Amino acid sequence: MQTLLSGSTIGILGGGQLARMTALKAAQLGFRVHVFCASADEPAVSVCAKHTLASFEDEAALKAFAKSVDVVTLEWENVPLKALDIIAQTTPVFPAASVLRVTQDRGLEKRFTREAGLGTAPFAIVTSAEELQKAADAIRLPAILKTTRMGYDGRGQIKIERKEDLTQAWDKLAAPQAILEGFVPFEKEIAVIVCRRADGAMALYPPVHTVQRNHILAEAYVPAGLTDEVEQEALAMAAQLATHFHLVGLLVVEMFVLEKPDAQGRHVLMNEMAPRPHNAGHWSLDACACSQFEMLVRAIAGLPLGSTVPHSRARMLNILGQDLGKSIGWLSDPKACLHLYGKKEPRNNRKMGHVTFLEGPWVEAL
Repeated sequence: MQTLLSGSTIGILGGGQLARMTALKAAQLGFRVHVFCASADEPAVSVCAKHTLASFEDEAALKAFAKSVDVVTLEWENVPLKALDIIAQTTPVFPAASVLRVTQDRGLEKRFTREAGLGTAPFAIVTSAEELQKAADAIRLPAILKTTRMGYDGRGQIKIERKEDLTQAWDKLAAPQAILEGFVPFEKEIAVIVCRRADGAMALYPPVHTVQRNHILAEAYVPAGLTDEVEQEALAMAAQLATHFHLVGLLVVEMFVLEKPDAQGRHVLMNEMAPRPHNAGHWSLDACACSQFEMLVRAIAGLPLGSTVPHSRARMLNILGQDLGKSIGWLSDPKACLHLYGKKEPRNNRKMGHVTFLEGPWVEAL
């Protein structure tokens, strides 16, 4: 396992707020950051030592970028695999393309999870309206139809209540392939963030209770209010998936906590995964000695992993464009830790920042 020295350069693919917060923590550890993104207006550009403005299809730019850095990570799981392969010829990329090949496809995610011996909601891959009809008969409605690729924050998914709506839903989705997922009765949604180094050392943050509004993560609470049994099962699932991936870097595993155990006695099912920092872990910037962003830097640099034990209970709120005006008021709240991403144009449902409220010592939560 390679260990990077202070003064080395970390490359980040993507220039959004996740890259920005990762770059700030990398600088704190003495690293320079070179970000690769499409626009000089992206949030990470203003805080990085260097930037390359190019598309992920620009092979010459990718090769030059790879030669200028010591290791590469990413803030977006849908980076084209070809771009990762080009960079990896010169410079290590974490997480590896093998991880993204799975997490870029919802169907492969579900199959990968089941191959690891873990549970998911019932699902079927479909490529036509006729296949969708057969899948609906097997899975039963209501169900949700999703694109297998490029879906996030509610994009590319349609809830189907009646068989009469199947053909219309297929036409509306307008995708060559989709996944039909059956609904499961769940108590809450949670997320577990796990970080893993090349030598197998792992660090897991406590499960987070996530609340979605309009398919966008709106709030996150830690502790998540789970029993010890359910918490340990959730942590074990995340650790098993990270190991199964041979992950180097960060992985968030979104899960359903079932209202009652399934036929196999499981209390949690895997919903989706992302091999990068995540909204569900933003609270760690203020409630942990080592945030998810610093932990990612430590893992890819071969450094000792930090502590994931929070010092405070926390509640995180996403700040969307329509709510940006409220942020000034939070500056006068001694419990509030405000993070704005420097985006120039506030739009409805655009993530402009987040605020974390520290709600008392962690020991009271145990």
